[in-house]
Amino acid sequence: MSNHLLPDCGITRRAFIAGAGAFLSVRAATAASELPVAVMQLGWVLGANQIGEIVAQHHGYFANEGLALEIAPGGPNNDGVSSVASGSADIGQVTSSPSLMLAISEDLPVRSFAVLTRRHPYAFFSLPERPIRRPVEFMGKRVGVPATGRVLVEAMLLKNGISRDRVEVITIGSDMTPLLNGQVDAVSGWVTDRAAINVLGSDVVTLELWNCGVHLYGMPYYAATTTIDTHPHLLEAFLRAAAKGWERVFHRPDEAVEILVSRFPSLSATDERAATGTLLRYVFDDQTLRGGFGTMSRARWQEQLDLYDTLGQFTNRVPGTEDIMTLRILDATAGSRPCLG
Repeated sequence: MSNHLLPDCGITRRAFIAGAGAFLSVRAATAASELPVAVMQLGWVLGANQIGEIVAQHHGYFANEGLALEIAPGGPNNDGVSSVASGSADIGQVTSSPSLMLAISEDLPVRSFAVLTRRHPYAFFSLPERPIRRPVEFMGKRVGVPATGRVLVEAMLLKNGISRDRVEVITIGSDMTPLLNGQVDAVSGWVTDRAAINVLGSDVVTLELWNCGVHLYGMPYYAATTTIDTHPHLLEAFLRAAAKGWERVFHRPDEAVEILVSRFPSLSATDERAATGTLLRYVFDDQTLRGGFGTMSRARWQEQLDLYDTLGQFTNRVPGTEDIMTLRILDATAGSRPCLG
């Protein structure tokens, strides 16, 4: 699964207004489908992190809910949040909760209605000959991160009372070679990115961001406030179908990987089996065992808001939890989302 970084949110209300068009919550049926089309906008290239939605498409779970789901890829030149805010897409998903918080702080009218992972699958990797197993062991070390990941190092240091001048942060790309050649003592990335991690060897030392005290959500689902207020049944139908797809991945991961690789032949089935097993441990946990797929809490969102406020990341205003999230869709689908963990 690809290593999605944590992008800075350069979205502004001006960009939203400029991109706003006629709002269509559910698109009209096309010649290829008699069902209305719901568009899900990603913040990255479509691939393995959507294995649950892809399986749900394959088995007709969205069709059973009266929808034809279209997944729109994002990328460097395609701003996912503004597309959803403007009504160009109905549902969105960003890699990490801070991207959504920063967008909303700039007054884009969107809110999260569920999250894929309550524990963010982001980590620092080091080699066994120079291991970093605890935050305190970063002191005196060099950490290589993408430019957009520097704030995560700042958050980790803040949470652990480590002075910023005790750690050298070096900007690198997504390539982990700088760790192998000794340029840095640690690199960061997603634990689900097996292709990247495999080059570091089977004995690579992994220190999760979560275990450093930085508690972020991974891959939250969100929608425009207009959609949440006036078309909640669309989001409920989407969440029921997506949850069923992820449930099938949980019970039949090999089948799910076969479906994924048949759609994306360039992917390695071996890597994706390993990545799917890892991702499922984040998608289904002790909280989903109690609250069901996609569950989230107001308290956890507030913790993240407080952290980013302390880091000085909000340049316009500090949003509240009522601006960031809603439990309305989760409550409406409580009996339909699998309680697994």
